[in-house]
Amino acid sequence: MSSFESLSLSKKLKSVLSELGYQKPTPIQEQSLPILLQGRDLIGQSATGSGKTAAFTLPILESFDRDIPDLQRNPILKALILCPTRELCLQVASEIRKLGKKHMGLKVLPLTGGQPLGPQIAALEKGIHIAVGTPGRICDHLRKGTLATESVKTLVLDEADRMLEMGFAEEMDFIFGRLPSERHTLLFSATFPTGIEKLSRKLQRDPVKIIIPKEPENRPNIEQRAYVAHPFEGETFEFTDRLKLVLHVLREFSPESGIIFVNFKADAVELLHELNRFHISAGALHGDLEQVDRDRVMAKFRNQSLRILIATDVAARGIDIDSVDVVINFDLPQKPDVYVHRIGRTGRAGRAGRAVSILLPRQIPKLEHLEKLTDSKINRIENVDLRSTALSDVGANLELASTMTTLFISAGRKNKMRPGDILGALTGEAGGLKGSEIGKIEIQDYFSFVAVHKSVAKRALKSLQEGRIKGRRVRAELAR
Repeated sequence: MSSFESLSLSKKLKSVLSELGYQKPTPIQEQSLPILLQGRDLIGQSATGSGKTAAFTLPILESFDRDIPDLQRNPILKALILCPTRELCLQVASEIRKLGKKHMGLKVLPLTGGQPLGPQIAALEKGIHIAVGTPGRICDHLRKGTLATESVKTLVLDEADRMLEMGFAEEMDFIFGRLPSERHTLLFSATFPTGIEKLSRKLQRDPVKIIIPKEPENRPNIEQRAYVAHPFEGETFEFTDRLKLVLHVLREFSPESGIIFVNFKADAVELLHELNRFHISAGALHGDLEQVDRDRVMAKFRNQSLRILIATDVAARGIDIDSVDVVINFDLPQKPDVYVHRIGRTGRAGRAGRAVSILLPRQIPKLEHLEKLTDSKINRIENVDLRSTALSDVGANLELASTMTTLFISAGRKNKMRPGDILGALTGEAGGLKGSEIGKIEIQDYFSFVAVHKSVAKRALKSLQEGRIKGRRVRAELAR
């Protein structure tokens, strides 16, 4: 299949694919779409970023053309898509909306934790066609009776292996027991552990199995270093010892963006306090954060209002971040494969990256194990001895402030807010800002973030507070 034209898709979908720049199907799309359009169950192995979302979305939308001629008058849940993380749910929902942009009245709803139930219940009461949710939140709605699943025709498990790894097996069983037995079941997974085979046998009928070999990757260009801390003999000032080396590394590299990984949320909180004390532009991501605070931190990091992100592994799972200049392991992770995942945040898309680990002398054998695992050299640096240097001196005059700041706007996608509306309000006659003074604009369901240069932040905020966007007033404030 050299193009999408050979598929039995509606003219409407082919037109959307052309407009979105889909020219040639990816391998997973090429092999799975003809099967899925026939209504067969499928189990597919394919790497992240291989085009799986379009592969399962196009057949769903094609079936809507047959089953729901008038989507606006018949908002019944027809497809349920389960994903392991909130971030993946939002990405999938966004892609479905793009592909279904010519399906007038199509209602796609992410159902994830960390968000209030009220707005989700209100949306469900009005009716939806596609739900994209995490297992935990889908279970919440099923137990409350707010999610009706008797009309579900298609079940998709996206990144099923990760859902099992994250301990969602019980929630998934609960969901499966409340779905119609007559349905189309698609299971996508990057790996095929034993649990996936069992899941397929339980859920699917005579599935077609497709395995897309992982493309050989160019070895990422990541310089790996390990700084060995020197605690005073008989003393346990490990946090301070590590902190000094972190400050030393930040001074040496002066990164525009970086992630510091910690093993414990208490260290994330303390490290954030210390970096802020030295006027370093930083934010923290850990398990105690409310979802609104997590959204705020991530928006600020993505739009460069924060230069450093401190994160635990659980909190960082699934987050959508482009390549960063440096990754710092404040602690070595407990599992070696986590180290590989951490340092993979840098050195992406052909860019050079740096990964730095802070460790104590007793951890050197663990470092040697990591070298064997990654088949790469980790340069060990033991000659940086900061024991006699005061912490205040190590961090003095570190120039790691951000040139951007973030504004919060109390309207989002559900209020029909678009990036162009915010840009127009800031650059129009009332705002008067230059386009170059405005950074990334991020639209969430019920609120938005916009980055502006600090030099114009007060003026931008005043124009939003005193003016109107799309003819109505919105609440605007600095995103703290």
